[in-house]
Amino acid sequence: MAGITSGDGGSTVTIGVSIAVPDPYATQIQDARAGYGDPLARAIPTHVTLLPPTEVPLERLGAVERQLAAAAARHRPFRVLLHGSGSFRPVSPVVYVRLAAGVRECRTLEASVRSGLLARELAFPYHPHVTVAQAVDGPVLDRAARDFRDYRAEFGVPGFSLYRLGADRVWRPVLELGFGGADGEGARG
Repeated sequence: MAGITSGDGGSTVTIGVSIAVPDPYATQIQDARAGYGDPLARAIPTHVTLLPPTEVPLERLGAVERQLAAAAARHRPFRVLLHGSGSFRPVSPVVYVRLAAGVRECRTLEASVRSGLLARELAFPYHPHVTVAQAVDGPVLDRAARDFRDYRAEFGVPGFSLYRLGADRVWRPVLELGFGGADGEGARG
């Protein structure tokens, strides 16, 4: 299992856990997000969040990685169908692509990930989705919702990834975790 270091001598790192959306869909959504002027478009890979940004003490990262590997081993691959757009407005200025299939599996997986060392309260109830636009004006959010109204993509989910926020404010995967039935290996990194 590949380890994580802070790289800046800090005592904590900011991590997140997500299901990566594969290409060509990831690039399609990221390019659209950039086209809407979303300032985070190129800093955040296209994903379904399982654990939002969370600070973790550097000395606990090994234990966190082991906990995530154990969580991955308890789950099996599943399919996700992205279909249509939705929005968190007026609560939050976000437009997203809806999960039409895979919601139950994402909810179960999120509960496994956000437990133990990673247990934390969420600002909003967990709602699996793929962000298309945020931090942009209302008319741009309206356009994004229209553009993705009929969007459709389907893909298999063989596991999830641990991400780390870099000093440059870009999220990068640092550990891939395969599900127990995905490849028989569990963690890859």
